Amino acid sequence: MAEAVREDLRDGELTWLDATAQAELVARGEVSPLELVEAAVDRIERVDGELNSVITPLFEKALAQAADPALPAGPFRGVPMLLKDVLCHSAGDPLHAGLRVLRDAGWVEQADSHLAARFRAAGFVFCGKANVSELAMSITTEPLAHGPTRNPWDPARSPGGSSGGSAAAVAAGLVPVAHANDMAGSIRIPASSCGLVGLKPTRARTSLGPGHGEHWGPVTHEHVLTRSVRDTAAVLDAIAGMAPGDPYTAPPPARPYRDEVGADPGVLRIGFRTERPGGGPVHPDCAAAVDGAARSLAELGHLVAPTAAAALDDAEPMAAMATVFGATAAWELERWSRRLGRRIDPAELEPMNALFAEQGAAVTAAQWLGAMETAQRWSRSLAALWEDELDVLLLPTLPDPPPPLGLLAPSQDPGVLLAETAARIAFTAPFNLTGQPAISLPLHRADGVPIGVQLVAGYGREDVLVRLAAQLERAVPWSGARPQISA
Repeated sequence: MAEAVREDLRDGELTWLDATAQAELVARGEVSPLELVEAAVDRIERVDGELNSVITPLFEKALAQAADPALPAGPFRGVPMLLKDVLCHSAGDPLHAGLRVLRDAGWVEQADSHLAARFRAAGFVFCGKANVSELAMSITTEPLAHGPTRNPWDPARSPGGSSGGSAAAVAAGLVPVAHANDMAGSIRIPASSCGLVGLKPTRARTSLGPGHGEHWGPVTHEHVLTRSVRDTAAVLDAIAGMAPGDPYTAPPPARPYRDEVGADPGVLRIGFRTERPGGGPVHPDCAAAVDGAARSLAELGHLVAPTAAAALDDAEPMAAMATVFGATAAWELERWSRRLGRRIDPAELEPMNALFAEQGAAVTAAQWLGAMETAQRWSRSLAALWEDELDVLLLPTLPDPPPPLGLLAPSQDPGVLLAETAARIAFTAPFNLTGQPAISLPLHRADGVPIGVQLVAGYGREDVLVRLAAQLERAVPWSGARPQISA
């Protein structure tokens, strides 16, 4: 496929350049878009057999687009990327959403989502679709439809989910950036597990159209996984903003997010917590990651102190989220049945999702509205921290290191999986309900695998996170680390 790739484009220097640097090469005429895409295709073909991150190669189409003079002259012209195989669909390409029924039906989407169109306008070239858990409902990426994706740092472990295919590919150097979305932690959890930067933007910072105004109620957030803060910021500049018909949008930034990289964050009030929501310690490696980040932030001049963040201990919002997820699973079953033109039996889903769908089918409209009111009431109590006490909250991204593959696999008892999943999203899911921006940074490693820490800012304040994340990236650099499996 990519025999013509120049030898100097196969070396590690190009492989580990971030998307911004690759785009700069194109802009200076030192590399063509076709050469960038050929090199990415070559890396995927050589390495992904060990990872299983790319489930649908789009190589021929990508090479043709990269060679086309009409390729948009956006800020990332010619840069190769992957799309997570759920929600953000591209015209003429398969979409499976981790479902065996869509895989077997050979389902193809006929148009770009608004987000895919914005990626294209920015100049990105889609090289393939990345593996995802079924319906994006799991925090590991081991769908029965396509098999498990392996963590490039330790192939016996999970890369996280549901954006695990995207995370594994970026961490291994196959592409510099990949699309991801986050309903309860699905950007931040894979970022933590694979040593990446993972920003969940403010709710409605990016459009879910034209297919959705909201998705899974108010909890879905779209963005990317990257290896650098500047990529995370610049991609958000390219894709943010309201699209026609969106029910609401996030407040606009004061200036481009890229301009916040390197900007002085000032002296911030930063609270940190390592106790699990509901009580009990996190894994020592996850606590050490937060403690180390707290020390680094204090050394940078910030006002850092423990905080109770007591609203995190309230069990009500997680119960509300369970109602939302159950009703969502039931609706996804109904929605895809309508689109396929036949009824999908719950038995065609993985067992945990079948259980979710069965429970969700019994949710009444009154129960749904009650769950939304509970979530909104609780969100106000948590968000008050940013009004009265702090500018940023520092937390573990995950309470435990990346688990071994199989521990959370869909073949396990669904009741056990539900309990395990709820425990592992305890630090991430709250901010899907509040809609606040939150970022996972790869500031720690233990036992050979990354351990991320999470920074949360007030609603609409991605600028604060970008400034602070860039400051930490300089103080505690992570760009030189390479996983066990890499290009």
